[in-house]
Formats: sequence, structure tokens, C-alpha cells
Amino acid sequence: MLTIFFIFSCLFSFGIYMIIADILKFPEIKASRAILSISRREKKKTHNFEVYILRMSVKLSKMIKLNDYKRRKIIATLKSAEINLTPETYIAKAYVKAGLVLLSIIPALFIFPIIAPVTVFLSVAVYFKEIKTAEDKVKNKREEIEYELPRFAATLTQELKASRDILSILESYKQNAGASMKRELEITVADMKSGSFEGALTRFETRLGSSALSEVVRGLISVLRGDDGVVYFQMLAHDLKQLELQRLKTIAAKQPAKIRKYSFAMLMCFVFMYLAVMGIQIMNTMGKLF
Repeated sequence: MLTIFFIFSCLFSFGIYMIIADILKFPEIKASRAILSISRREKKKTHNFEVYILRMSVKLSKMIKLNDYKRRKIIATLKSAEINLTPETYIAKAYVKAGLVLLSIIPALFIFPIIAPVTVFLSVAVYFKEIKTAEDKVKNKREEIEYELPRFAATLTQELKASRDILSILESYKQNAGASMKRELEITVADMKSGSFEGALTRFETRLGSSALSEVVRGLISVLRGDDGVVYFQMLAHDLKQLELQRLKTIAAKQPAKIRKYSFAMLMCFVFMYLAVMGIQIMNTMGKLF
């Protein structure tokens, strides 16, 4: 009987979904997956679950209203993170994922009510994680590029001694650059070829919002305006190298605390192990006495 009821529920739910999909004019799953695959630059397989989330996000995005300042800010962040979604859809996607997690509170109330607060907490955590996805991607990209800036500045110092062609220097450097730096340089070089050199470099700086990168771009713009630039980049390479060393020292200083935490856990495991052995021996001894 339960099997028949389960099969009936599945078929009934599927039928209701097909009717709603036809009324709301949902695109086919294959079409949605193709759109998602094209819009995402990562070479990852698109799952059907993501397609359903995107569909619901697009519908919900029509109800979200943003002011001009916040919308421009989110558009810039999404563009830097290479996420091809509108600001409204991006925010709606966070709501949808958090809402799906929150829906699990319904069976939890009937099966194990004590975990209901945990479900609410998880839904809030999922929302904040999803709403910060673009910012985290931009932050990771910015940090990766900042790690490479000392080498980039040193290369510019050597290249400017032989050539003043900024475009050819950037094209030459991008062949050996890291993934994030290479991607940004490709965009910048294409932008320089199609328009103003200074405008392209300024947009390169704006996309990431890094103070260290701003110093590099300022030097490149000064070279375009006729300055020598060699001494400037020598000093800048030295300063960036010092910042990199300071950053590495900060990372190294955090390691002992992490190791200490795991060392304490291992110590407690050894203590419990010895206590367990001693307890078993005591129980065996007491059993022989009685």
C-alpha cells in the first residue's frame, strides 16, 4: 500500500510540475543547461538541479527591486567575477537556495523537531554564502594577481630599458602569467587594441580595485605620457616584494596556532586511549576479586 501511495505521489507531483511549467512557459531542461554551460566560463558539468534553481531565480528576480547605486555595484562585481547573471537574478538565486534549505524544516518538525533551529541556521548560512559568491571570487582573483605583482613590476623594469611599447610588453608577459593575471591582461590588451590605451589601463585597475595594482597602472600611464618609468618600477618592485614578505610572515605566524589545535586533539586521543585501557584493566581486576 505504501509503495502504491509513493508511486502515485511521484506521478501526481510530476504531472502538476508539467502543468505549471506549461503555464509559466518554462524552457526545456536541455535549453537551460546549454545556456548555463555557455554563461559559465568554468569547464564544469551543469546539473539539472542548477537548471531548476536558475528557472526559479529568473521568475523570482522580477519581484526584486534595486536602487541604481546598488545595481551598478553588483553589476561591476559580477562582471569582475565573470558571472553572467543580472543583479536581480543573482540575489534571487541566493533566496531560492536558502528557501530550499528552509523547506526541509517541514519534515524535520514531524520526524525530529529538535533539529528545526539547525535548519533555520543552515538556510541563513546558505544565503550569506551565496550572496557573497561573486565578492569571494573577485577577492581570490585580486589576491592571486597581487601575489604576482612583484614579478610583474620587476619584468616591467627590465622591459622598459629596451622598449617603450606597453602593448607589446603586456602581450609578451601574459604568455607566462598566472591564470587570473593572464585573463585580465587578455581583456586589457584587447581593450587597448580597440580603443584608448589609458582608458584600457584604467578599466583594468577598476575591475579589481587593488591598491597595489593601482600603483602599477599609474606607472604604466606615466610611461605612456612620456616619463622614463624605470626608476619608478624599480622602487615599486622593491616595495611590493617587501609587502609580499610581510604577507608570507603573517601566513607563517598563523600556522603554529593551527598545528597547536591538532596537537591538542592528538594529546586528548592518547589520554582517552590510556584511560580506556586502565578502565578495562580495573574492571577485569574487580571482576576477579568478586
